[in-house]
Amino acid sequence: MSTPSFQIATIKGDGIGVDVTEATLAVINAAQKKINGFDLVYNFIAAGAGYYKETGLDIQSGGEEAAGKADAIFLGAIGLPSIRYGDGTEISPHLRLRDRFQLYAGVRPIKAYPNAPQRLADPRASEIDMIILRESTEGLFYSAAVHNRCPVQTDEEVQDIVRITRKTTEKLHNFAFRLADKRKSRGGMGQVTCVDKANVFRSMAFFRQIFDERKSSFPNIKSTYNYVDAQALDFIRRPWEFDVLVMENMFGDILSDLAGGLVGGMGMASCGEIGDNHGLFQPAHGSAPDIMGQDKANPLAAILSGALMLDYLADKSGVQALEDAAREIEHSIYQGFKENSIRPMEFGGDMGTKAVTQEIIQRIQQK
Repeated sequence: MSTPSFQIATIKGDGIGVDVTEATLAVINAAQKKINGFDLVYNFIAAGAGYYKETGLDIQSGGEEAAGKADAIFLGAIGLPSIRYGDGTEISPHLRLRDRFQLYAGVRPIKAYPNAPQRLADPRASEIDMIILRESTEGLFYSAAVHNRCPVQTDEEVQDIVRITRKTTEKLHNFAFRLADKRKSRGGMGQVTCVDKANVFRSMAFFRQIFDERKSSFPNIKSTYNYVDAQALDFIRRPWEFDVLVMENMFGDILSDLAGGLVGGMGMASCGEIGDNHGLFQPAHGSAPDIMGQDKANPLAAILSGALMLDYLADKSGVQALEDAAREIEHSIYQGFKENSIRPMEFGGDMGTKAVTQEIIQRIQQK
């Protein structure tokens, strides 16, 4: 019986995107060799601000089509402060990929690790383990500059619109409840919180209405509600009480960074963007060009995004070895923190990109 093989469209991008992508592939390779049962083939695609400066293109010709043919897409980071499109906005081909492949489910895990920075004094902060599920194709980002959907743009006034559709929102809420169910099967809380501003905006009331419609199909999962401003407060007061939180695009963009700050910062912020037929995985941090190539970047957000990618491929294909490899990576990182053998410079430690990566690999290789 042949070993199942999966094509990974790989975009290193700009700045530390190169560093953390290489770290991620090295860790995945170690897990693949230990677990066996699957092969990954990486197809590299040039894209980003640096590529735009060189060629006038933000992604190589045919790059979007090549990404669409892959089983998953992995992205390091894109963007450089000094390089912009003609209208002044950031180079962002990944936003087009998100829109083109309708990657509506933005998965942002938020998890506390032992010996990693915890910004809250309450000892219960060590129990933080939740996922912010950010709708990624609609909401306020529907009007993002890269999509050219601004309804009014003059020298006197600019308007952006919030778009909430039943089709996408139903899929998003179903995704949220299924995700909570999966986490519950692994010992998690089994709860979904709808985060909105339904008391003010009709679009948000519609978002909550659809949530109420879909929750009846998942009776074993608890459902709760929070207005977005109250949710920001509750991330400071009681973040350990949340499991899966589902919300509009801009709300998720803001709250995921806030929540990430509770467990160490953007160097731990992994991300998966998933649609019906495609998945893109990337660290949620930027390209940090000021430290690129200096062995200072924390690769953990990217490596954890790689584990999310393996989980996605496992769900998509039914290949258990992929899920086992994802758990191996996650366990190695958790134990590394617990034993204080992972000490990223980002957290004031003495370990750069290569040292953190090698520590994880060595742990994976242990029998």
